[in-house]
Amino acid sequence: MSTRMMGRELAGTAAISALVVALGEADPSGAGEPGAGAFGAGAFGAGPAGLDAAALRASIADPSGAGLTSAVVRVGGTGGHWTGTAGTGDPATGRPVRADGRFRIGSISKVFTATVLLQLAAERRIDLDGTVQRHLPVALPVGHPPVTVRQLLNHTSGLPGGSELGDDDGSAAWFVAHAADRRTPQQVLDSLAGRPAQFAPGTAQQYNGVNYFLAGLLIERVTGRSFAREVTDRVLRPLGLHRTSVPDAADTSLPDPSAHAVLAVPRPDGGTDLADVTRQSPWPWAEGGMVSTAPDLERFLTALLGGRLLPPAQQAELFTVPDVPNFRGPGPDLGPAAGRACLSAGLMRLSPAPGLVLWGKTGSRPGWTSGVFATRDAARTLVYSFTPTSRRGAPFTAQYRVAAAAFGLPGL
Repeated sequence: MSTRMMGRELAGTAAISALVVALGEADPSGAGEPGAGAFGAGAFGAGPAGLDAAALRASIADPSGAGLTSAVVRVGGTGGHWTGTAGTGDPATGRPVRADGRFRIGSISKVFTATVLLQLAAERRIDLDGTVQRHLPVALPVGHPPVTVRQLLNHTSGLPGGSELGDDDGSAAWFVAHAADRRTPQQVLDSLAGRPAQFAPGTAQQYNGVNYFLAGLLIERVTGRSFAREVTDRVLRPLGLHRTSVPDAADTSLPDPSAHAVLAVPRPDGGTDLADVTRQSPWPWAEGGMVSTAPDLERFLTALLGGRLLPPAQQAELFTVPDVPNFRGPGPDLGPAAGRACLSAGLMRLSPAPGLVLWGKTGSRPGWTSGVFATRDAARTLVYSFTPTSRRGAPFTAQYRVAAAAFGLPGL
């Protein structure tokens, strides 16, 4: 994933949170976070027992007005389940959207990567406080200060960001012409040569995909097996996530997609053409290259939050956000926590309303914008996937509307 796309992804989540924090200050500490028995009228909106199907339908009623060709939304938890789709599964043929179809999940892949690395820590095969340099002595720029495994996972490494793919100018036209291009993890790390640290490790937080390329390499070094094999054997197979995978970087296919991804490419005459980019390289790998479905992501997040994948000590890492500033501007935890860290070892914390804390992750690839969020006890879960025609991704308002409908937040 390019640094430009990583920045858009985190900025998009920050903007969503800013909209809701403007309606009432959040509790960034999580101290007011309700437990499983605390939901109900007054906790936040209608609470899980009041799943509002009409509001959810309305939240995706006009995808084209938001620059989207399709939407898939799945809400679950103790208050019931709802699944809805909107738009067109393939603008070229008009086929319908598939609620259980596959899509590229982008940086939601990081949650799988963090889970495997935390499992290895539980097995004492890797020390979260040990250095990356110990296991990967030549991976980081010469002279870079020691970086711990935990600092990779919570984005406090201070490493410089990865450069763009080739001469990527950020345009839809460029991506359409280069969708099959790819970089290896080593090429990503080679791009760091000669670039200084952004800050001393552990003193600030900056979302950076380079951290998770290194995390994937650590998994392979410690286990002696491929990242894809470890994810499959440790997470996908035990949970029955049969439609989730780590594709090879050369595999541009996407079998049974929920919808085709298309980008609007300007023409010289001022019009636009829709170019299908469903086939593209999943080269972001452990950082952002995985494929999944809405049902699989719901099952994964529910199992993860429920403690089925990690022992208590490593489970606690999922909910431990370092008390450091966010480098170069505020993260999604705004209000009293403006400018502070919001990322734990794999997850993102949002505090969108008094008494409500959500945990999850967003993900972006050209043609897709997705997210998975839940209350800590998984009493309410949300998975969404949009296919935006802009390379900038789905607009903030489209993401906020489904979150508001799912968690009973005020409308815009």
